[in-house]
Amino acid sequence: MDLKLLLTTFGLVFLAELGDKTQIATFCFSADCDSRLSVFLGSAGALVLSSLIAVLLGAGLSRLISPATIKICAGIFFLVVGAWTIYSAVRA
Repeated sequence: MDLKLLLTTFGLVFLAELGDKTQIATFCFSADCDSRLSVFLGSAGALVLSSLIAVLLGAGLSRLISPATIKICAGIFFLVVGAWTIYSAVRA
């Protein structure tokens, strides 16, 4: 196991999830119910499953498309979503 890769991935995902809509939804569920363990297990399970899907799709896609092309496309996607978000906010 590559410890450096593990810690880098953990750090980036942890920082990306802070203040994310997923965390806010989990916060709301936790505030609204008595079974906080159920909320924790449900949200943790969902994050694990979505991460598994991302790893499997990334591994499969990298066999068809070069990792550099995937990174460029992901960057363009984020720029487009960011621009659309700003445009929507200005229009509102």
